[in-house]
Amino acid sequence: MQGLADGYFVLPYTISNGLAPLLNKPVPTTDHPAFVQAETEARERFNSYLNVKGTRSPDWFHRELGKIIWDYCGMERTQQGLEKALSELPALYGEFKKDLRVTGTGESVNQTLEKAGRVDDFFQLGMLMCRDALDRQESCGAHFRSEYQTDDGEALRNDAEYCHVSAYKWTGDPMAAELNKEPLVYETAHLATRSYK
Repeated sequence: MQGLADGYFVLPYTISNGLAPLLNKPVPTTDHPAFVQAETEARERFNSYLNVKGTRSPDWFHRELGKIIWDYCGMERTQQGLEKALSELPALYGEFKKDLRVTGTGESVNQTLEKAGRVDDFFQLGMLMCRDALDRQESCGAHFRSEYQTDDGEALRNDAEYCHVSAYKWTGDPMAAELNKEPLVYETAHLATRSYK
């Protein structure tokens, strides 16, 4: 939220502690094997967008993707809506891979090409968000599953099964990311149901 409101991001303390020992060390050059690999993968990715030569712009796919996420994975979600999103998103993503139209070339700044890359990322994130939202059978905070609410409309949490941090490992398939869970242990503050009334 801070990044959205203030326009900057704060590194978690574990990352800055990991980076601190690298201060005043030589910076790897562009001929380092890791740099060469990353550059090659990026070039192949962006060339794949240019080579589709379809009929629809990245903006068209962005709007269609956004509508599905807005309708079915917004602040209030349902099992039925999330299942619908998870059936529509892979089909639209397949269409993106076959019918994307990127104008221009990859030899200079190309905002349409940049947008295609972001939309590809949005597809992958959107599919993961919907899958995670469907798996999480509770309402918690601002993420409200209509099936999980109290008689007076408050969020109904399920701390017995969802008192953990979820982190997904990329497997190459946005619909098959590997879920890792880290249990949350509260020593000072204790779990309590929040009321918005």
